Amino acid sequence: MSNSDHQRCWAIVCAAGSGRRMEMDIPKQYLPLKNSTVLEESLSCFLHHPQIAGVVVALHADDHRWPSLKISTDPRVQNVVGGDTRARSVVNALERVRSLAEQEDFVLVHDAARPCLGYEDLDRLITEGLGGEDGVILASPVHDTVKQVRTSDGGQEVERTLDRSLLWKALTPQMFRVGVLHKALQFCIENDREVTDDASAVEAIGQPVRMIRGRSDNIKVTRPEDIQLAESILLQVSKSSQS
Repeated sequence: MSNSDHQRCWAIVCAAGSGRRMEMDIPKQYLPLKNSTVLEESLSCFLHHPQIAGVVVALHADDHRWPSLKISTDPRVQNVVGGDTRARSVVNALERVRSLAEQEDFVLVHDAARPCLGYEDLDRLITEGLGGEDGVILASPVHDTVKQVRTSDGGQEVERTLDRSLLWKALTPQMFRVGVLHKALQFCIENDREVTDDASAVEAIGQPVRMIRGRSDNIKVTRPEDIQLAESILLQVSKSSQS
């Protein structure tokens, strides 16, 4: 399809984590946030965007909380069982998307633990993605001094200081052609290449990935104290939209 008006966008939300990193009984995506949960807030932005044809949520095989969420009955939202790695979870969700989409449609992959995605960032990403063939991601510049370290007998030693003007933090969602992302993830899985985001997989098959600047408050909830920060960000966004 060459006409972006006929190209559809689908979203995949990775929610198959078990919460081990936070050392909590409840997975981080189900932690209370505002009057809902982290996962519901992460899904909300996609469900409010007219360009999104549907959302597929990748869940842990033992997830018993999802059916209790009101959003689980939304006809635009489907779910699949995730895999033992993030890449396999995305592939499982992509298989569902491929049954609904064309190869030239687009898919946006988002972390369930990023509840503070702004509508403006999502809209700009979709507009930018529909305008070209490349993948496109949101990213924010690194402002801290970053050290590369090596492990020695005495612990960890600083090897060198990296040029932070060249460093950006990859955010989500990340947007690609359905067929391109499926090919990239299958390549990485078959070749035992570990990837921490979908752009890494697309880079691995030599496909270009463009970047647009996203808001730095599109945080990922990885520690218990991040919930308070997310609450504060969402409260500020709510106040701004009402003013």
